[in-house]
Amino acid sequence: IKLSAILMSFALIAFPFGLSLILNSHAHLIEWELAFLGHLPINVSIIFDGTALIFSTTVLIISANVFLFAQDYIKSEPHIHRFIHLLTLFVLSINAVIFCPNLIIILLGWDGLGTVSFLLVIYYHTPSTLAGGIITALTNRIGDVALVIGIATTITTAHWNIPLLTPSTPLLFATLLAAITKSAQFPFSPWLPIAIAAPTPVSALVHSSTLVTAGVYLLIRLAPTLQQIPLFSPTLLIVRALTILIAALTALLEMDIKKIVAYSTLSQLGVIIIALGLNSPQLALFHLLTHAIFKALLFICVGTYIHYHQHNQDLRTVGNLNTHLPLTQAATTISNLALIGTPFLAAFYSKDPIIELTKTSPTNIIISILFLTATALTATYTARATLIRQLGIPQQSPLLNPNNSSHSFTLPT
Repeated sequence: IKLSAILMSFALIAFPFGLSLILNSHAHLIEWELAFLGHLPINVSIIFDGTALIFSTTVLIISANVFLFAQDYIKSEPHIHRFIHLLTLFVLSINAVIFCPNLIIILLGWDGLGTVSFLLVIYYHTPSTLAGGIITALTNRIGDVALVIGIATTITTAHWNIPLLTPSTPLLFATLLAAITKSAQFPFSPWLPIAIAAPTPVSALVHSSTLVTAGVYLLIRLAPTLQQIPLFSPTLLIVRALTILIAALTALLEMDIKKIVAYSTLSQLGVIIIALGLNSPQLALFHLLTHAIFKALLFICVGTYIHYHQHNQDLRTVGNLNTHLPLTQAATTISNLALIGTPFLAAFYSKDPIIELTKTSPTNIIISILFLTATALTATYTARATLIRQLGIPQQSPLLNPNNSSHSFTLPT
């Protein structure tokens, strides 16, 4: 509870400063010279601008609620302190990526996210979680190696600050590959549904504002430079259209509650990167923020279902949740409506403009059709899961009595 309060306090401080910097179009770069390596200075930089502060605010708010949710969700775990420490390192790693424009420091935060995510995925030490952790780690290693190679190509410039980088094709392609891998784009998307082997509080962070969003955030940071690559926009559009369609079709047949939400993450990340492919990084950032909020809420609600059903994740075993968990079911319905872009909810104001942009931009007609089809499928599998939870016949044990009495579950909701 104390850690949640500290994170929320930092968020309340960062938000007005970030809003002020956005309105005034200001940014502040602080740089320290630590040492010299021969004639090469070793510097550490921190950037404070609207993008960094607003995104960090979102991360801190979500993290505060996830820590509160985890208080009861894993209270019976023998190593709960180790779990909290790993989650804290997760939050610190994403903030290093957010605030440090230096590629070396970004690499440290990037590797921190990968290492901590591996330790969290294998947290239960079962054969399935170990297999999921290995697949997650090895897939992300591809992007990590690409990022290291990209940094190595800039060693002759004597600095690694993103605002001062001279565009070079090897660096840009390496960064693009690293971001696509980390954000689980096609053909690297299978690791994200497998990573749900981690405890649900971890999934709420991974899928909303930390691991998968690190790649998207790096693309947003480098968007003005990456757009100089002739094939940048077509590559992103093709990759994302395929990922959205595959994720939506798979979610239609999935019966694991957490995997359905994981596939919806793939779908929404596709929407964000399509906005980047259409040269609209600010619109991509806006949808990234709205998606982080409703996706974290959705995972917290799903975690509540799983907790009250003895960690059973089969969608067919839940039903009539309006009676047993009315507050959780109401929050789930609202987040699902945001997911499909229902008018006057937050995601509508970010997702609908992206759809309009695909129809008005000179893009390939096949990519536009794939994107619109995947958007319609998103509404279909979301409605399917909602109807089963509301109208399905409950299959839980008669001894179970799920209710919304725990404050650790209701306050984050």
